[in-house]
Amino acid sequence: MDYESELKRWEEQVLNKVLAKNPERKPNFETPSGIPMPRVAMPRPSDYMEQLGMPGEYPFTRGVQPTMYRGRLWTMRQYAGYATAEDSNRRYRYLLEQGQTGLSVAFDLPTQIGYDADDPMALGEVGKVGVSISSLRDMQILFDQIPLDKVSTSMTINAPAAVLLAMYIAVGKRQGVPPKQLRGTIQNDVLKEYVARGTYIFPPKPSMRLITDIFKFCAAEVPNWNTISISGYHIREAGSTAVQEVAFTLADAIAYVQAAIDAGMEVDRFASQLSFFFAAHNNFLEEVAKFRAARRLWAQIMRNRFGAKDPRSWMLRFHTQTGGSTLTAQQPENNVVRVAIQALAAVMGGTQSLHTNSMDEALWLPTEKSVRVALRTQQIIGYESGVADTIDPLAGSYVIEYLTDEISRQAMEYIQKIDALGGALPAIENGYMQGEIQDSAYRFQKSIESGEQVVVGVNAFQVQEELELERLSVDPSIEQNARARLAELRANRDAARVSELLTRLENASRSDENLMPLFIECVENDITLGEVCGVLRQTWGEYIPPSWA
Repeated sequence: MDYESELKRWEEQVLNKVLAKNPERKPNFETPSGIPMPRVAMPRPSDYMEQLGMPGEYPFTRGVQPTMYRGRLWTMRQYAGYATAEDSNRRYRYLLEQGQTGLSVAFDLPTQIGYDADDPMALGEVGKVGVSISSLRDMQILFDQIPLDKVSTSMTINAPAAVLLAMYIAVGKRQGVPPKQLRGTIQNDVLKEYVARGTYIFPPKPSMRLITDIFKFCAAEVPNWNTISISGYHIREAGSTAVQEVAFTLADAIAYVQAAIDAGMEVDRFASQLSFFFAAHNNFLEEVAKFRAARRLWAQIMRNRFGAKDPRSWMLRFHTQTGGSTLTAQQPENNVVRVAIQALAAVMGGTQSLHTNSMDEALWLPTEKSVRVALRTQQIIGYESGVADTIDPLAGSYVIEYLTDEISRQAMEYIQKIDALGGALPAIENGYMQGEIQDSAYRFQKSIESGEQVVVGVNAFQVQEELELERLSVDPSIEQNARARLAELRANRDAARVSELLTRLENASRSDENLMPLFIECVENDITLGEVCGVLRQTWGEYIPPSWA
């Protein structure tokens, strides 16, 4: 059948008659990335099967595992952490009891930027948006009664990621779990901090050195650990389109791979320990296609650009979080529906692990009940919906394949522009990525204000309401107690040993020595996160954004 002729016939004989009486609600339909949506999508060209492939085979458009969810469901990994290590430990154990299959740690802002809870810079922020971790003792409490040989842990930590990983390894050793048995991920993606998030500490060169130190150390000592989670999530939350999320994330990933190669590593030695982190937003079809396009592009980049030979090096394995920026404070119960749609898109797109946001996160820290509903959303999708019973169920959908191709093409155009600028770091330093994201965020906000983009409960279908949701409160004594705990730790540790190790750390930071073994030794001797980062601040300085920012 000549499908183009058939489409033309259908439009002339059937559709136009209907539209004459019932015009479409708007003249142009396109995705949030600006990709035109065909009224009726048509079959792909004859080479489309070559691009599609089979699950578990290059170019992995249909998934990185040959069995996907028929073999094992995605890891249900709820992001959590608040107040003290004791409080967060109770939440983790509750979530595990409720069927969560992996942990995901949220740290407070002082921890994320390398300050102890008793530092003046931490005043008023301790335990507010995550758990406060200053020492190995805090980390031991955080994972009390949680066997690290049986649970995988993701830690959203970037600039001081090496130090928190050192603490995790040390906790494992004290539990009797050797590093080779630890499973999990550190985010460790500093480039996106410069672009979209802001929890950076050091300038780019030493920051990249820390990352390659982790790559080298984990390749030898912690082989089941994901050494980085290259994050498009925060790029998307800052206002990017889906196309930009894919493009800028992969551009950052290219920079990390090149940095490791420049540091003397063979690509197939470290590439299988790279992972990714994406957002899932509301446009279901575009989101599904985005994940498939990202997998295909990364496989092509790793095989063709970097010459990787191991198929594991070609695989883009990723965690997904539903979109925090899509949640509304108005009619927060509607967020349950948004999250369900987004989670379904992530599953249909082939995610390896998933966090579902809670309905009340636009208002405050989520309660146990709202977290349980968010987890149940994943469980209902996994166990009741049937979408996990077959692999890549939307493959071959004309519109999904069309969108996958378009996102791939447009994302590669962005990557080529970034290459022409000298790579991700120069593109960040001259503000190219930030400017593109800001422009997209502005356009989207204007579309909401004009009513072109409907947000239910915000600019349409509004009601007068009184919120009756339970609220989680954080004890104001947390900061005082954390200060007292640190004072006790410093009073009872071996001061001479601490001084010796900090001197060694200063000297090592000026050399090309791999810092990971020394970080482990430091934390095992009760040297705090802030003390380690303080030494590195003195030798490396702190990052100051360019004046254009």
